[in-house]
Amino acid sequence: MTRVFVVDDSAFIRKALARVLQAEPGLSFVGEAANGAQAVERIPAADPDLVTLDVAMPGMGGQEVLRELLRWKPTLKVVMLSAHTQEGAEASIEALTSGAVDFIDKTSFNVMDLDTLRREVLEKLRIWGPKAVESVARNGVKVTPAVQAANLKKAAGCELCVIGASTGGPIALQRILEATPANFPLPIVIVQHMPAGFTGPFAARLNRLSRAQVSEAADGDQLRPGRALVAPAGRHLRVTPNLTVELNDKPADAKHIPSVDVTMKSAAEARPGAVLGILLTGMGQDGAEGMVTIRKSGGLTLGESEASCVVYGMSRAAEHKGGVDSMLPLPEIVSFLEAISTK
Repeated sequence: MTRVFVVDDSAFIRKALARVLQAEPGLSFVGEAANGAQAVERIPAADPDLVTLDVAMPGMGGQEVLRELLRWKPTLKVVMLSAHTQEGAEASIEALTSGAVDFIDKTSFNVMDLDTLRREVLEKLRIWGPKAVESVARNGVKVTPAVQAANLKKAAGCELCVIGASTGGPIALQRILEATPANFPLPIVIVQHMPAGFTGPFAARLNRLSRAQVSEAADGDQLRPGRALVAPAGRHLRVTPNLTVELNDKPADAKHIPSVDVTMKSAAEARPGAVLGILLTGMGQDGAEGMVTIRKSGGLTLGESEASCVVYGMSRAAEHKGGVDSMLPLPEIVSFLEAISTK
């Protein structure tokens, strides 16, 4: 049973979340607070496993509350609730780097529509229950020196790197971009599942932390070494044969827009045998078919192993479909990218 505490200055949202949580097996509503001061006072006594925390509140804001809560209990799982304003998006991205595990776009649900609320919110909350994260401590499978050498040889022929991620991805991508050397020889395309309004601030934050030039992709952008482009939420990103970017919303019925599959498949078609595909943490199967396409075309594919995945879903699906050359924990993926730069 996951114990959930709700912090929000909106009485409507607190009431709606409480109703949904009280009716959901496996989740237990253990308290609420209308502002930051109340949250800091009440949460220790309630001792929740998970807190939903409003980003923008009068007085003590969500960021300050987050810091206080993690000082009290560093293992506490905090999911931020934010509107997709520029300020709210930037605060949400900042919160992820401060220790929040995830965020939810408040504008994605209607508090009067409990079915939509349940669908949009509970799926994310279930991820962060105690059983969902216990796999992080497990050991990864070591790649032999011979396989490592073969992977490096294959990577030497690559002209483009495509990275896909979902839940848990922002922190994983930050670690990759922070460590990627300035002389990394491949242009990078990043597809991170995020609501509209959040990919721009996310790219801006990565740009501040990275030695590469990172930006949200625009239609017609040129891919080149030293540059990383983040697919904008609400648009699929395709790579053209001359390594430019095409953005559109087709197929509109895709489960995720942008789709990792769409980007990876287009990259494999644009540069057959010359794509490095990396699939990180995330729920579901997006990217699995794309990794298969890259591998079948002769490219190199790396999946994040269960050892470091927050949610071991997307990379596992790719492995099951035969789309992964090597499964590596995140630190070894980072080391591999550093090794490419020395070749």
